[in-house]
Amino acid sequence: MISMNWVKDYVDLEGENLEELAVKVTKAGVNVEKVESNHINNLVIGEVLECNDHPDSDHLHVCKVNVGNETTQIVCGAPNVRAGLKVIVALPGAVLPGDFEIKAGKIRGEESNGMICALFELGLEEKTEETYNKGIEELPADAPVGMDAMEYLGCDDTLYELDVHKHRNNDCYYHIGFAYEVGTIINKPVKLPEAKYDVDNSDNVNNHVTLKVETNECPLYVGKMVKDVKIGESPEWIKKRITAAGMRPINNVVDISNFVMLEYGQPTHFFDADKLGNEVLVRNANDDEKIVTLDGNERVLTSKDIVITDGKVPTCIAGVMGGENTEVDENTKNIFIEAAIFDAVAIRNTAARLNLKSEASTRYGKGLNYEYTYAAMDRCLSLLQEYAGGTVIDGEVVHDTVDKKEKVVEFTTEEINRLLGIEISTDDMKVELGRLQFDYKLDGDKFTVTIPNRRLDIDPNVADMAEEIGRLYGYHNLVSTLPRIPTRRGMYQGDVGIRKTISRRLRSLGLNESKNYTLVSPNMASMFKYEDKENIVLPNPMSTDKSVVRLSLIPSLLNVYEYNKARKVSDVNIYEIAKTYDKDYNEDTKVAILMKGNYMTNAVNQVNVKADFYLLKGIIENLFKYLGLKNRYDFQKVEVKELHPGVSASILVDRKPVGIIGRVHPSIMKDDVFVAEFSMTALYNLKIKPLKFKEASKYPEIKKDVAFVVPNELTNAEIEAVIKHAGGRLLDNIDIFDIYREVEPGKKSMAYNLTFKDDTRTLSDEEVMQVFNNVIKEVESKLDAKLRG
Repeated sequence: MISMNWVKDYVDLEGENLEELAVKVTKAGVNVEKVESNHINNLVIGEVLECNDHPDSDHLHVCKVNVGNETTQIVCGAPNVRAGLKVIVALPGAVLPGDFEIKAGKIRGEESNGMICALFELGLEEKTEETYNKGIEELPADAPVGMDAMEYLGCDDTLYELDVHKHRNNDCYYHIGFAYEVGTIINKPVKLPEAKYDVDNSDNVNNHVTLKVETNECPLYVGKMVKDVKIGESPEWIKKRITAAGMRPINNVVDISNFVMLEYGQPTHFFDADKLGNEVLVRNANDDEKIVTLDGNERVLTSKDIVITDGKVPTCIAGVMGGENTEVDENTKNIFIEAAIFDAVAIRNTAARLNLKSEASTRYGKGLNYEYTYAAMDRCLSLLQEYAGGTVIDGEVVHDTVDKKEKVVEFTTEEINRLLGIEISTDDMKVELGRLQFDYKLDGDKFTVTIPNRRLDIDPNVADMAEEIGRLYGYHNLVSTLPRIPTRRGMYQGDVGIRKTISRRLRSLGLNESKNYTLVSPNMASMFKYEDKENIVLPNPMSTDKSVVRLSLIPSLLNVYEYNKARKVSDVNIYEIAKTYDKDYNEDTKVAILMKGNYMTNAVNQVNVKADFYLLKGIIENLFKYLGLKNRYDFQKVEVKELHPGVSASILVDRKPVGIIGRVHPSIMKDDVFVAEFSMTALYNLKIKPLKFKEASKYPEIKKDVAFVVPNELTNAEIEAVIKHAGGRLLDNIDIFDIYREVEPGKKSMAYNLTFKDDTRTLSDEEVMQVFNNVIKEVESKLDAKLRG
């Protein structure tokens, strides 16, 4: 929440309609989600003249309250109500937050003409157990009776609730930063507050504290000391400011720290110097190191957390919350002040892990401007001296490794216009840069701009500058134009392209796509581990059955099959394409196929094509040929524990294994279920030439059938290799069409259909027979085979 009364301290808003200003701010890119006014009608300051126990209640009180122009009776249940107390009174007609309207009435028989209020009932602080138990708000004795209570509290204010874009940095989370945004929009300068204080040169902070920083996650740490502070009430203007911004006043020292954070966006931390000791060590915490924070809870830290220590034990979780052991209390006399910058990611992670999000951690997590770190320190010293009576001693302890190189960007008027698609003159760009309060030099139409450090969200590039100039010039001035870029055919690229190609092909071959969880149970993860890879096991899984990142997709498809089988679906032909990850976070996209039952049915002709090893192998071959891998793939016998030892093979491409194929082992599944899996990543990394299409031959082809009796251990691939070599260029195609086992003991029959063709002429029977006879001769001589029949 941004208090516009507070923003007025830095930029002149005289004559500005704050409702209209909110619209301008939103149009310029910072979304004002809501404009709220804290004014509540019929809310006045009253004085309790009498306070008596309610005759029909053990906790209610009947009070006579002077509200300025009259004395009225109010029934109140707060434990701290008493005679002589100045209070906030909501008279009949007042509407409190939540549309709660105050009406005159009776409470247990006693007349009540209003309500004595706590701050949380007015929406000025959060309702917690602490604020509830505190009871009604007790005002100072000099509070003027009858005065408008919101005006007295300084809360008769207009508040902007901002919805800050995630790419916008910390500058809209504090009032000076938002003042710059408002000043930019209404073209008025920003005046920063003065920080004046006297320094005691007779003492030096280095006499009391030494600083060591042993972590790279703290680029800047500044420490100064104030002695002899007097803990007490904050001045009313500070209390009103932080109350309007949604924080509760505590005491002058704590309130000054919160005030400066809301003003400059730089959190500071005040240590009781006498409790802290003479050493400040900034380091990463040790694993399982503990600290009791200011909220009274013990926190267990890890080595990823940053801590401030007294050289031995943590005294503060850096950027998140201080420790109870160095807390400023009513007895504090000397204060050591910390203003620092810590790694934003580390602070966000610590706050999230400890569930300890605070105003400070929000700002640290956005990133800080080192110039405001020093400015915020001076502001704290000035206020502590003025309102806590402290003595600022000389010197400072500093660790500063911040890169202070200026962010400078060069661009031309034409470059900005090309990016925005509109025509903005050089003079207009000068106006916008002046409104932004960015220093610049102009040479012709070439700008050299220095980006101020308060705008951490702007990088020194032309695109960011175009965005800043464009949003101020007005998005409504952007002209709609047709694109002038050349159009080209849209198509998927890279691994997405091959994934889409494989998926389309498998669907065209009659398979249905399945999608499954990446996380599986330990039992599923232990199956089909045919690669030398180790699974990732989640440290804190939601459930055991989703605790391991899978390396194979096959167990998931088996689950899908079991699900369908239980619902009487007997024909299952499915595939899945998904990413897998090993323990070293290596990514591998895999394709898995499962087939069971009928692949194709024709009830009229009573034709059923059942899924088996060869059908699945044919689908793999069809896919590989479609991908341009003809003659580059092969299948070799292999043993995989989860596959049938006699019906399993390794899939090779360019003689390198890329996957497996086979029937699921009967010990896992009694049904004839056939599966295959291969690495799509391995295929994607291959050099594949584009497919070439050629015209169908005009000349006739000649087909010949031949069968060989061969040893059982001889494979089809070995036979086809010899046939292909012997057939030469005239042999166009080889198809195996029959396998007959045990024609002789230890022998089997393999029958082939050979196609001979020449695209340039008609072949004669004589030359075909010559090649055909050469094929038979080569097979018989090289493979211990003989011609059958």
